[in-house]
Amino acid sequence: MMYVYFFLFLCLYGLACYYVAFNGYRWLKRSFGFGYRRSYTIIIVFLSVAFIASFIVSSRLLELIGGYWLTIVGYSLLLLPLVNLIYFLSGRKPLIHLLSGYILSFCFLCILIIGSFNAWSPTIRHYDVSLTEEPTQEIRFLLGADFHFGTVIGMNHFERFLQLVEQESPDAIFLAGDIIDDNMDAFIEEQIADGFLQLDAPLGVYAVPGNHDYYGGDLSLLTQELRSNGVTVLLDEHIHVDGLFTVIGRKDETDFDRKSIAELMEHANEQLPIIMMDHQPHETVEAATYNVDMIFSGHTHRGQLFPGNLLTQAIYENDWGYKQIDQLHSFTTSGFGFWGPALRIGSRSEIIMITVKL
Repeated sequence: MMYVYFFLFLCLYGLACYYVAFNGYRWLKRSFGFGYRRSYTIIIVFLSVAFIASFIVSSRLLELIGGYWLTIVGYSLLLLPLVNLIYFLSGRKPLIHLLSGYILSFCFLCILIIGSFNAWSPTIRHYDVSLTEEPTQEIRFLLGADFHFGTVIGMNHFERFLQLVEQESPDAIFLAGDIIDDNMDAFIEEQIADGFLQLDAPLGVYAVPGNHDYYGGDLSLLTQELRSNGVTVLLDEHIHVDGLFTVIGRKDETDFDRKSIAELMEHANEQLPIIMMDHQPHETVEAATYNVDMIFSGHTHRGQLFPGNLLTQAIYENDWGYKQIDQLHSFTTSGFGFWGPALRIGSRSEIIMITVKL
């Protein structure tokens, strides 16, 4: 069955690429008399194959080119029908045809430039919450997720994260999954795990796995690497931190042996504020019913590329940012990295800083 789905995907992807290529060639030919069909075909085939090949061959260049091309194809499927309709309603005027191509080209250029900036230039979002009516102290938490370390995202981007951590000086750091992008190869080669030793937080650094941490079958190795570099990885486990709060870290939904919230809460000290880490924010409402005080998630990327954010909003109770449900304070980050195209439209790479009053 998997091969059938893959074949259908290839057919649909091929048709989409052909549709975009056909419209592009027609614009070039009618507007400028472009006649280099063979060269044009070779370029289009290379761009189209690059995306597929990037899943087979470990190549940063192929992944970047394939991701950019996939994004252009996706937005073309949204914009080209509208452009063609306007051209048809205008009486097929050559000037309209020429201008439409220029406008689309400008739009694609903006998508690549703005999308790259949003992906590679992370921001910090600040929130303040109070867990008691009469707080006596403040603790600063840093939440990061969806690093997707791999062929494209490496140590250079991690250095940006380390700089932000040093700048913010949090009391505790929470890493809500998807540390790697499906396999450990690049993570090991670039010795990214060593960078986690630089994370300085007096109340500890805590992590849970995300779905991509499972896909390559390297979760045990990833867990070992993180733990040996000062990160407390919680796999359906909990830990009491200096008598201040309890952290419960969940396995990802990908793991069929994952415990329920009810099972995890059996051994939690409800006299302390309970902070739950769950990569995918599917069970946010359920967590509220079990008196969890805070829940940290990632996974959604806030859709990463518009209009993906509309889909994540429809799926998740809190797909991005902050939402309070009864006593529960839910935080979902759009992530520090990205998956697939090295672009973000309608979202931005980020970390979240939370000042918690206890």
